Amino acid sequence: MESGLHHGRSPSWAVSVGGKGDSVDFDAFDEAALVAETVRGGIGHAAVKSRGGVPLREAFLAAAADPALAHPLRVIGRAGAGTDHVDRAAAARHGVAVTHTPGSNATAVAEFALAQLLALTRHLTAYNDAAHRGSWSTPAAPAVGLAELTLGIVGLGRIGVALAERATALGIAVQAFSRDRRPRPAGAPVPRAASLAALLATSDVVSLHLPLTPRTRGLIGRAELDLMRPGSVLLNTARGGIVDEQALAEALRDPARPLAAAAVDTFAHEHAAFASPLFGLPNALLTPHVAGMTRGAMATAALACADHVAALLDGRPEGVPVVAG
Repeated sequence: MESGLHHGRSPSWAVSVGGKGDSVDFDAFDEAALVAETVRGGIGHAAVKSRGGVPLREAFLAAAADPALAHPLRVIGRAGAGTDHVDRAAAARHGVAVTHTPGSNATAVAEFALAQLLALTRHLTAYNDAAHRGSWSTPAAPAVGLAELTLGIVGLGRIGVALAERATALGIAVQAFSRDRRPRPAGAPVPRAASLAALLATSDVVSLHLPLTPRTRGLIGRAELDLMRPGSVLLNTARGGIVDEQALAEALRDPARPLAAAAVDTFAHEHAAFASPLFGLPNALLTPHVAGMTRGAMATAALACADHVAALLDGRPEGVPVVAG
């Protein structure tokens, strides 16, 4: 690996590997600035470690992979599973491999989803807010215990299976829906709902664990939210575009609708463009895409990403997960 460009929100920095580091502050969400720093001095970077969901689109890929650079881009490494911020078709056209680390944060995200579930079903945020106002707020009705809940998991990849195992251990009834019938990761079998509609109608808590694809974009909209049980909860630690945020906000505002609360960690517009119709809703628990950010998960992902990038640059693709264009 001759060189690498590491970039996050703002600031960002370029680092030369094997020589003295060269740091530059710039806004990586400004595509013109990103391109300029990538090709600065005609040197280029053989590999890019993708951070913070910075969009890597056609203009960036064309400039970074320019053969006139001393080190044209050959590999994009993602320390995480999602690669929807990368124009994979453009990467393929420019001969850039895209690798990622699926499963590296599965435990972290599963634990976070459980934390969301507990916070909302036991009304922790409402009690906390009341207590900070000096109000002794007691419940009008007792909360539902874990053993009384049915958790519906949409998507049975590594995270979905990890969540199912942990929820089952706590006495929660679990069911799942997945269109993908490939063999699942190791673990106890999870009962399958016949359809997404059936899962929504028979779950007290629904947790989403899907990649963002053309097929899953807008999967949960007004019609799906209306199918959910009265008093139910929606959790999203997957990708923002899977849920219609406007429809979700309307459902949370309308006391006649079944949804009681939602916990959202991923949004359609994040980072510098962060905005959502969910802002200000007391029954929406909002967090800034941090579900997978534990020390262990981040260290595992970073090391795996480095190994994958090094292997691809060295012409050793065997066993390295590469995302197709």
